[in-house]
Amino acid sequence: MEFDAEFFVLLGFLVFVGVLVYFGAHRIVLKALDARGEAIAAELAQAAKLRDEATALLASFEKKTAEAEANAAAIVAEARAQAEQLAIEAAERLKEFIARRTKQAEDKIALAEAQATAEVRAAAADHAAKAAEIVLTDQMHGPAGADLVGREIGDLKNRLS
Repeated sequence: MEFDAEFFVLLGFLVFVGVLVYFGAHRIVLKALDARGEAIAAELAQAAKLRDEATALLASFEKKTAEAEANAAAIVAEARAQAEQLAIEAAERLKEFIARRTKQAEDKIALAEAQATAEVRAAAADHAAKAAEIVLTDQMHGPAGADLVGREIGDLKNRLS
């Protein structure tokens, strides 16, 4: 029988595998693979846990965002209502102010009219009295004036009794 190179390669390979099995290399490789599998499983579990936490955190933030938006909408609605109420109150105050000012102006006008009327009447009475004085002074000189004074004095006695 003749041994070629292939036979020696086969024999070297089988000796190499036998030495590996004898020293337990397969156990070391299997332990390393098992350890690596457990590490990967732990990383997957950790990743799943982190994913669940992130999902919960996202849901929490979405809830808080919705609450904040609702609060903001309520604040805006309340501010609008207050602004409308203030506008209504300001309009009412303005109407009352205008009514008071109009009443004051009307009262001042009425007072000015009354004063003007009184001044015109007083001036007319003064002018009438001066005119009557001038007329009476001119007409009552002499015997007609003395006769009138005597007659009025007599009538005065009758009026007082």
